[in-house]
Amino acid sequence: MRFSSSFRIVMPVFVLLTVVCAGCLVASAQGQSQADAGTKGKACPSDDSGLKLPAGFCASVFADDIGHARHVVVSPDGVVYVNTWSGEYYDNDKPHAGGFLVALKDSTGAGKADVNERFGESVASGGAGGTGIGMYKGAVFAEINDRVVRYTLPAGSIVPTDPGATIVSGLPLGGDHPMHPFAITADGSLYVDVATATNSCQPKNRTPGSVGANPCVELETRGGIWRYDANKTDQKFSPAERYATGIRNAEGFGIDTTGQHIFITQHGRDQLYTNWPAFYKPDQEATLPAEEVMLLKQGGDYGWPECYYDPVRRKLVLAPEYGGNGGVRVGVCADKLAPVAVFPAHWAPNAMVFYDKEQFPARYRHGVFIAFHGSWNRAPYAQGGYNVVYQPLAGDHASGRCEIFADGFAGAVKTPDGAVHRPSGLAVGPDGSLFVADDIRGRIYRISYMGGSGSDSVAANFTACPDPTAPAGKVVVAAAKPPEGTNVDAGGAAAGPAVPVGATRAMVALGDKIYHGQVAGAACTGCHGTSASGGPLGPDLTHNKWAWSDGSYAGIAKTITDGVIQPKNFRSPMPPMGGSQLTHEQVLALAAYIWSLNHH
Repeated sequence: MRFSSSFRIVMPVFVLLTVVCAGCLVASAQGQSQADAGTKGKACPSDDSGLKLPAGFCASVFADDIGHARHVVVSPDGVVYVNTWSGEYYDNDKPHAGGFLVALKDSTGAGKADVNERFGESVASGGAGGTGIGMYKGAVFAEINDRVVRYTLPAGSIVPTDPGATIVSGLPLGGDHPMHPFAITADGSLYVDVATATNSCQPKNRTPGSVGANPCVELETRGGIWRYDANKTDQKFSPAERYATGIRNAEGFGIDTTGQHIFITQHGRDQLYTNWPAFYKPDQEATLPAEEVMLLKQGGDYGWPECYYDPVRRKLVLAPEYGGNGGVRVGVCADKLAPVAVFPAHWAPNAMVFYDKEQFPARYRHGVFIAFHGSWNRAPYAQGGYNVVYQPLAGDHASGRCEIFADGFAGAVKTPDGAVHRPSGLAVGPDGSLFVADDIRGRIYRISYMGGSGSDSVAANFTACPDPTAPAGKVVVAAAKPPEGTNVDAGGAAAGPAVPVGATRAMVALGDKIYHGQVAGAACTGCHGTSASGGPLGPDLTHNKWAWSDGSYAGIAKTITDGVIQPKNFRSPMPPMGGSQLTHEQVLALAAYIWSLNHH
């Protein structure tokens, strides 16, 4: 569907009448008079959120300091489940103790979680956390490493007692976007985002003047939505299950009440001016391309890496890596699927949820809330995002004005390193409250409407989204770099890990599990570290330096089998097979994994 002018999000600036939950519902006498009819006699239960909201709404801190909270889901009985993440994106800081999955419950009705239980994979079991989480048929589904796992909840418990069943495994990791958000529809269709390894499919990622790969082989295993069956276990990732393509990074999903319309967000590509200064002005680094909400269609092609959405021209245009010249040429983009709504560049839509409950005023029903994580690529101009936005919808298209619904998460400084909190997850509770997750300090907000049943006085008082065509403004800070770093070889892992001759990709995946203690009880991480980069007890296994073999597949397998009884550089010996009872096939799988760590 094309984004028609009637749905273009260009709006006048309205007076912002906000409330910050501070024992009252309004921020000014003017706001009080307009909200009196619905809010008289009511007050926020706490004053600890610091958020700015439309009149009649209240936000409180439901939980805090639970780890880097990503996506969130709420069970029918009000238990809030959160997936947390760790790793390079967070400067490899120390993960929260216990499992990466968190169950939060308010058992007293006070509006705050007084029960906090953790489960699932932990650092000790080789986990690194994840982003995606959902519920289906009373079970919790969560992304962990390269898998989506189902955790069955026993009667009377909010956490599982079993290790979980793998629904799908072998999802690609590495590169710029290793996370796997997902959504599950009522019929059990599991839609998984497998985002791109690179910014724009350049052979040298994020490198000035590097022409895009043609064909973009990365699209075989990345850059799209894959569909699986949430009712089946042990499914394997493969190109055959690809549902839609040309999607750079769709972290947010919104499913309407009919189940017929699935909306996804799109993180627009970065660094147009940085990599192609001959075609763009410096300020266009901050204003191109638009962020998007798209209608998911089977077999749909949304244009990445050849196309991006230009909000000024109001269409998909050809990327400079593929012959584009600053937005004039359209080329193959004329045949790609355009978005249904667009937003300012680089705001980073990390989550989306469809709202269909009765608690919020009618204005907020049958549309989507979007959590914008906040930009880095608008620098040296002022950053944007760091907020929650509401976009009304009607069927398969946008139906009205977009508004800034919740703001104030970042605090005084809206930058990736200066923000106090950054929205990253959204979920609607059974009572209609909106939960927002923050992935910096692990805060969970609960937003509810206190303005009275059916009150729509808020409809005339909202803050319009900035026009996506608005200028960048004044230079305020130095240029920024991608938060994931600039790995010029990121695309090398796009089709999966390197595989030695005589092995298979499935063997490498099994070796990964063996190395991280998930199979056969191996203790490799204890000596060589979770990332295999070495430690006090064992050498680095990632830099192709070998003391006991020639580094060949067979040589590594022999070293694992024989062990290292008299190490050359470490005190402690390695017993045969690391002290585990590995089968011959498991030894070969572990050797294939270690070999792959040294070949890209």
